[in-house]
Amino acid sequence: MAGLFGTDGIRGKANQYPMTPEVALRAGRALAGAIRRDGAPPRILIGRDTRNSGDMIACALAAGICSAGGDAHICGVLPTPAIAYLTTAESMDAGVVISASHNPFADNGIKFFNADGFKLSREMEAFLDQKIQQAPGGGDSTEGIPAEYAAQPEKIGAVQHRPELFHTYVDFLTRQMPSAGFLKGLKVVLDCSNGAVWQAAPKVFRSLGAEVETICAEPDGRNINQGCGSQDTALLQKRVIEARACAGLAFDGDGDRLIAVDETGGSVSGDQILAACAKHLKNNGKLANNRVVSTVMSNVGFHKAMEQLGIELVITDVGDRHVLEQMTEQGAVIGGEDSGHMIFLDSHTSGDGILTGLRLMQVMRETNTPLSVLASVMQTYPQILRNVEIAEKVDIMEIPDIKAAISRVEERLGSQGRVLVRYSGTQPLCRVMVEGPDPETTRSYCTEIVDIIRRKIGAN
Repeated sequence: MAGLFGTDGIRGKANQYPMTPEVALRAGRALAGAIRRDGAPPRILIGRDTRNSGDMIACALAAGICSAGGDAHICGVLPTPAIAYLTTAESMDAGVVISASHNPFADNGIKFFNADGFKLSREMEAFLDQKIQQAPGGGDSTEGIPAEYAAQPEKIGAVQHRPELFHTYVDFLTRQMPSAGFLKGLKVVLDCSNGAVWQAAPKVFRSLGAEVETICAEPDGRNINQGCGSQDTALLQKRVIEARACAGLAFDGDGDRLIAVDETGGSVSGDQILAACAKHLKNNGKLANNRVVSTVMSNVGFHKAMEQLGIELVITDVGDRHVLEQMTEQGAVIGGEDSGHMIFLDSHTSGDGILTGLRLMQVMRETNTPLSVLASVMQTYPQILRNVEIAEKVDIMEIPDIKAAISRVEERLGSQGRVLVRYSGTQPLCRVMVEGPDPETTRSYCTEIVDIIRRKIGAN
């Protein structure tokens, strides 16, 4: 039986297995049952992004929690990192986010945080997976509910609506800056991706004195991530130039990623943000253990920049879970991914796009340096990333033609680039990334590998 959990919780098409109300109900039961405490019902926080399927999943999840004797605290639309923070701040026993992050609106997902604001361990995910999948499908089933709760109706849990937690999260973020009004005089354009940050991000930046213009901040349940946000910055780049802003900040649908735009309209990648912030921390004696953590997707230019700055770079597999694990193990306070996931462990347990934007603006303010100059701390090598829809996930290196194509390209590139081929953890996609000396060569090599993958394991 295939596991429900991918790299970031449970994910799929809304109203199709496994993203159905039935599975959500079982997930709520399993979670509440797993964290029950003697003498008090478990308290579980639920937040979601702006997808139209969010309420359906949230209600089913809350029903499952209550049926197992837990109390469901529903706080409505808030970014994923808000739930991570609030779970701890409000002394919850667990937190749940209903979101599919940067995916299209038709997708949705369920991801979990423990009482300390970190993602669940793989062992806990495996336990929940087993409990969710072993429960019968019948509507009269009580499997997965602790027997004493099923037998005693007075122990059924309750739902509490917690809209005030929005302000708790906003206050937390504003406290991360040195002073009130710290961003006064700076004009910024925020692309809210019609997602979970659409209210929180403008509130935070305005509270700190910034002049704020928002785009893509009118969610209708279906337009999340649609031609906007961290996945598509074209509109933001245009608006930053028109508004003569000092920066543009593009979030993804659930608010844990950030891609920036400088004052010239140039895109600033996650690697460039990470490099600028790491350099600033080092210059101010705050880069713990002189270490930064990134993933195998980081640009060759990022590696070279860290070497030139005399900063130790620790490389992990793709995924913020792996970044966080290595940060904890290595005693690092900053880590991230080129996709825009950034973790500032001295402030937060989770990647937070709004916090990342604040930290970047802090560097601009304290160094009195334009974003375009800060981003030039690293030279970005041309990088082409393409996705191939696949029929099944098989060991890529066990397919001779694909293995040979990758080897050929790597040999041609030598020290002037690299190749990375991997499967998406949340979608039926094979991701092909090639970095090279110039755009034309890089694109050609990437196409060569993509064409062979498509022929051998493509979906069509």
